[in-house]
Amino acid sequence: MEDLLSEYFAILVFLGIAVGLSVVMIVASMIVARQHPDSEKLSAYECGFEAFDDARSRFDVRFYLVTLLFIIFDLEVAFLFPWAVSLGKIGLFGFWSMVVFLGILTIGFVYEWRKGALEWE
Repeated sequence: MEDLLSEYFAILVFLGIAVGLSVVMIVASMIVARQHPDSEKLSAYECGFEAFDDARSRFDVRFYLVTLLFIIFDLEVAFLFPWAVSLGKIGLFGFWSMVVFLGILTIGFVYEWRKGALEWE
């Protein structure tokens, strides 16, 4: 039992230091910084415009299209980094499979562009 506790002691010390340091930083920022919240800072702010109606109202479909496009190209970048790092090991098959993947994404991007999904007004 004592061996088990000695193995986890370093983790408990690390967590204690992390919690203590974060409490010290929060308290220090409240003491040092001026706290003058006004109505504009405390107001709700969503999606680039002031909240003016019920939160369950319908949003324009363009918000969803921009979100989907962001997710698609964010995933593309997430796949490109490990691919670029391991390109020497995966060989020609890995290279051409990524070219096909990027080609499919490019076709989708051109389709969205032609349909006008990137035009905001």
